[in-house]
Amino acid sequence: MKVSNYLIVASLMFVPLAGCQGQPYKSNYEVKSNIEHLTPATFKQKIYDYSKSKEWKFVGDKPCIIDFYATWCGPCKAMAPTINQIAKEYKGKINVYKVDVDAQQELASVFGITSMPTLLFCPSSAKPEISVGLINRGEFDKKIKEILKVSL
Repeated sequence: MKVSNYLIVASLMFVPLAGCQGQPYKSNYEVKSNIEHLTPATFKQKIYDYSKSKEWKFVGDKPCIIDFYATWCGPCKAMAPTINQIAKEYKGKINVYKVDVDAQQELASVFGITSMPTLLFCPSSAKPEISVGLINRGEFDKKIKEILKVSL
């Protein structure tokens, strides 16, 4: 067998069994999260209607965190359990949402999202603040307290 044939066989060993029985492949990152995924329509209803106004006007009922992520992004996957934990622990105090930048390119474009993960911390009565890159739980709690003005 030629070297190129070995490479083809070896690469096939890592292909996930996606699409079996008509079901698309979903990573654990997508399946484990019970956090609402925003579309442009739900973003406009729950966060800010960027089509009506250039000036930020938060319309949500609670401060929120929006996780702009990609399913192929390693740091996004690493941060997902922390975000899920925050959503559970702060339930009723803040809302946590996700935006898949590949599926919702309009939202990524509106906010100029080019690096993942990007988190948008939206307080009720001030402009949002952006955090780019992987952050740990301590940093999350600090930002929630300082930006969103919420404590556990």
